[in-house]
Amino acid sequence: MRRYVRRGAALLGAGAAAVALVIGAGPGGAEPAAATGSLKMVALGDSSAAGPLVGTQSSLDCLRSTSNWPAVAARALGAQLIDVTCSGATTADLTGRRFGYIAPQLDAVTADTDIVTVAIGANDINMGGTVLGCTQPLPEPLGVSCKSWMTALGDTTDAQLAAVRPKIVDAVNRIHTRAPGAAVHLVGYLRYWDETGCYPTDPIWTVDAQWLQSIFDRTNAMLRRAAEESGATYIDIATPSTGHGVCAPYASKWVEGFIPTSAAAPYHPNQSGMDAAGALVASAIGR
Repeated sequence: MRRYVRRGAALLGAGAAAVALVIGAGPGGAEPAAATGSLKMVALGDSSAAGPLVGTQSSLDCLRSTSNWPAVAARALGAQLIDVTCSGATTADLTGRRFGYIAPQLDAVTADTDIVTVAIGANDINMGGTVLGCTQPLPEPLGVSCKSWMTALGDTTDAQLAAVRPKIVDAVNRIHTRAPGAAVHLVGYLRYWDETGCYPTDPIWTVDAQWLQSIFDRTNAMLRRAAEESGATYIDIATPSTGHGVCAPYASKWVEGFIPTSAAAPYHPNQSGMDAAGALVASAIGR
């Protein structure tokens, strides 16, 4: 049985537990959150978890929100949260210093850690730049789709993902060494586009929206495989987010597009997305 279940089974689902993130944690530093209970949760990862421009930002260096999905999940689990997620992070920032001064994210994992969530990988293949590079000022057929020119140049996405997977496996193995009793969860990315895009509401052609989503799908598949190889658990938040992507109506949108309709960075989860992802993660952890 998992260690965190033994230590705090009665606390799972304690949604009323108060989470008070420390706003003055310092530039990009580990952010302790007070909560009722004895579970200790550490959140590692990139902007998909950090929540740039969502709610109150507790770290300007990392653009980390006090109401991101790790905070939502920790509140639901009644866990004490150490959140070191950082916008722009790659797997190199798990063991190295981001910007040369932010401590390696893995430093937050200690022997008494019960739960670790890891949401990372997309920046290793420059998905942020790729998505923005696919925006089009003119409708089809004026111009060239980013899928076609990337294919012409030689699409190396699969090779890049294959190179990222062992880095994530290594990170999980390091977590197991640091916290032998911790349950490690690799959390995927939300779904951005469904069958079509919504040009010109969002300035990405349908062919490119489908191609970009296929890369996110392959990234999630890579994370699932990395979890299988390392003894971690993969948490799928993409499937439940179908119909809540960039092109969804305002009331049901979890991910913003090029011009956000609520507080969030372009092509990142908004507060509804963070709330939904946090509930999904907490439910998966609490099973």
